[in-house]
Amino acid sequence: MIKKLLIIFFIFIPLNSVAVEKQTTFDKDLFKKAQLDGKIVVVSSWIKYCNSCASQMKVLKTAKNQFKNIEYFAFDVTNKEISNLFNVQYQSTILIFKNNKEVYRSIGVTTKDEIYKAISSVI
Repeated sequence: MIKKLLIIFFIFIPLNSVAVEKQTTFDKDLFKKAQLDGKIVVVSSWIKYCNSCASQMKVLKTAKNQFKNIEYFAFDVTNKEISNLFNVQYQSTILIFKNNKEVYRSIGVTTKDEIYKAISSVI
């Protein structure tokens, strides 16, 4: 009985905690303001069932605090208004903007090293 409870705990609890972290933080006005302020702007897309999206978002949230002059936004890829604005068709897409221009785009990159390398390359 205890073994079954432990299995349930380790399987379902982490999945629920991953889902809680996903929320749309993108706001068009804040995006424009960040660019006007000269910040490096990182935008990522996610979808509810995507665990790699959650991993990517965790890395990007940490990066926002570790790199100076970074603003980070996330959005649900099923939000067609935002998806169309950035021409994003897939979850786990990362976009990086510098000087009001997109300078980086990737799909499915989730490792801290790769994401930090991409951010570092535009700073």
